[in-house]
Amino acid sequence: MSIELNTKDGQVTITNEVIATVAGGAAVECYGIVGMASKNQLRDGISEILRRENFTKGVIIRQNNNDIHVDMYIIVSYGTKISEVAHNVQSQVKYNLEKTLGLSITSINIYIQGVRVLTDR
Repeated sequence: MSIELNTKDGQVTITNEVIATVAGGAAVECYGIVGMASKNQLRDGISEILRRENFTKGVIIRQNNNDIHVDMYIIVSYGTKISEVAHNVQSQVKYNLEKTLGLSITSINIYIQGVRVLTDR
């Protein structure tokens, strides 16, 4: 699926993969985020950290009429306040999607898939 935007200069098509990549990139820049987790690995009980090129596996874009909903699966760092990290991710992702792609996002749902202890090596 994709989003069609009509401008005075023509039509712009934005795919869900582009939206997911921008959203994932914004999320991993937030304090307290270790990385993105794949939604598909929930069945196995394994939460593997995704690399930048695979952010689309950890972000699901849903469209209902003109409403855009974003579901994000993340792994947080041990010792951070999970509610604050989730709120910061929601704010940052919404800001980046609105400024970068010009989209109005209806909701951003955060699913915490794990907590990781970061070690200095």
